[in-house]
Amino acid sequence: MPVSMPSTPLWKPGRALMEQSVLKKYMDWLFVKKGLFFRSYHDLWEWSVTDVEDFWESLWHFFQIKSHDTYFTVMERTEADMLHTRWFSRATLNYAEHIFRHKTRDRPALVFQSERHSLQEISWDTLEKQVAAVSTWLRRRGVKRGDRVAAVLPNIPQAVVAFLATQSVGAVWSSCSPDFGEASILDRFFQIEPKVLLMADSYQYNGRTFDKISDFQKLIKKLPSVELSVLVPYLDKDASLDGTVSWEDILHSPTTALDFEPLPFDHPLWILYSSGTTGAPKAITHSVGGCLLEHLKALTFHQNVKPGDRYFWYSTTGWMMWNYSLASLLTGATLVLYDGAPAFPTLQVLWTFAEKARINHFGGGAAYFIACRKANLSVPTERLKHLQTIGSTGSPLTAEAYEWIYEHISRDVWLISLSGGTDVCSAFVGGCPLLPVYAGEIQCRMLGCKLEAYSEEGTPVSNQVGEMVILQPMPSMPIYFWNDPDDQRYRNSYFETYPGVWRHGDWIKITPRGSVIIFGRSDATLNRGGVRIGTAEIYSALEKIPEIKDSLVVYLEQEDGSGDMPLFVVLAQPGNLTTELKTQINDTLRSQFSPRHVPDRIEEVLDVPYTISGKKLETPIKKILMGQLPERVVSRDTLRNPEAIDIFATMAAKKSVL
Repeated sequence: MPVSMPSTPLWKPGRALMEQSVLKKYMDWLFVKKGLFFRSYHDLWEWSVTDVEDFWESLWHFFQIKSHDTYFTVMERTEADMLHTRWFSRATLNYAEHIFRHKTRDRPALVFQSERHSLQEISWDTLEKQVAAVSTWLRRRGVKRGDRVAAVLPNIPQAVVAFLATQSVGAVWSSCSPDFGEASILDRFFQIEPKVLLMADSYQYNGRTFDKISDFQKLIKKLPSVELSVLVPYLDKDASLDGTVSWEDILHSPTTALDFEPLPFDHPLWILYSSGTTGAPKAITHSVGGCLLEHLKALTFHQNVKPGDRYFWYSTTGWMMWNYSLASLLTGATLVLYDGAPAFPTLQVLWTFAEKARINHFGGGAAYFIACRKANLSVPTERLKHLQTIGSTGSPLTAEAYEWIYEHISRDVWLISLSGGTDVCSAFVGGCPLLPVYAGEIQCRMLGCKLEAYSEEGTPVSNQVGEMVILQPMPSMPIYFWNDPDDQRYRNSYFETYPGVWRHGDWIKITPRGSVIIFGRSDATLNRGGVRIGTAEIYSALEKIPEIKDSLVVYLEQEDGSGDMPLFVVLAQPGNLTTELKTQINDTLRSQFSPRHVPDRIEEVLDVPYTISGKKLETPIKKILMGQLPERVVSRDTLRNPEAIDIFATMAAKKSVL
């Protein structure tokens, strides 16, 4: 089991942060308006997950939600397992309208930079004019409430404009990153039958340009629902394609004033997708009102994003963090965008960008911060004088990475580790400006999220490792999966294991101080001798060994009831997997955790496969090593480095691990 909890925090909030935080203002507001007094964050959390309707209704009033019709009831729960819980019935609102409440001449709406484009600012006036132009064009072409607008665009201002225009007319947004392969994009968009398709001529990554014109032609032919095709010239300003409308022509077409379609609270806002590593990606559909309330809560209370701040999260349009980061505009912050590779030409590029763009909130995948630590990267604190928070998500952030951030980036920064998912387009656990930060621990369960750790028997456990479950509905839970009329895929995804309870699939421990430790995906759990081990424990221990660049561990059950636990390592110096290094690995795992953490074998590989959003492919690799065909368990188009799959497929073919 894990080593003892750290007793000394890496960071404590100062008095100014605690007193001036949006969360403290909310607590004061509850006292004045509702007569509710809470001595601690944990008391506030307990109320938020007990008096569920009162909590969510309080957010409606605290954030002054603009509704074109008054809501009738806050919550109507008709089924035992949370499906189809209805929120704020009869209310009508618009997500984009709430964003434009913050338009101002005092600061830019967007800041953008890419591998090729120098830093530029986009004013609120420019953003509004462009959104008005695109929304006018959509309306005149017959795009209406409920139609789908699909986009294959890089993380560029045009993508933000297209989303806001889509939402303003009441259409439903869905996007893929241009580094997705054609088959992967089709797997997603074919399900939702888009009426409009937008695509960039090309994209850039690691200093290379990738042309997408031919892919665009193929997609148009294979998506019969598409009536309107828009080419967005990005790297080639003269790019054109017969049968498509130019983005520039849309921007310069006659425009009416920006208008917002009032939509029911549970009207679809956007469609996101599961990773698609096994089977067709699930088309997860979220509501306008659910995301609006959840995002205001998450970004203001749990990250303290305020008007005038600059908010950045390294992402692509194919990861839910792109959608989540858009929500910073709801708070009055400036959204900061970067398009390109996070390590080109070096790992310093994003930290240099943070300095130049005067970023206050800097976010990225845990894999990025771990890579920075492995590279012994250090950033002088004076270069990041605007930085207030660093956010991490995508996979568990190791304790060593926590310590690296405080030793080599800033001792004063508030490190916020988030964990949630595409399922709710937000986080279940995250930051709190009233609590300290301890290495390897997520500060708290977020307000309104009744999260517990469950034993195999389905009972809550404290200070023990268990399944992450959610016991109360949240407005940002999916309204449905697209093309899942009987909710069979929806129900199977979350409610099969514990009737009426949302099982998320993470392996967690809630500590006595209320923080949360995540040990990885529960479906990748290492079940050794009846003792379940989180893969994150293995990776955390190996972080301390400089010779190891990356690793992957799986547990392979055998027909006779025995098992085999191989550990695959990527070395900083390939070819140097010596007996001494194997002994060091085993000794480290045994001493830091237990003999059960020691693998049966250690093998060197040249790479470990990751999804485009930065998650290790533990479960698909396990299935491949146990004899399943790679093409049946993973879509190569969803991978950042698909060639890494071949390494394990070759092993399986040779039966070298069976």
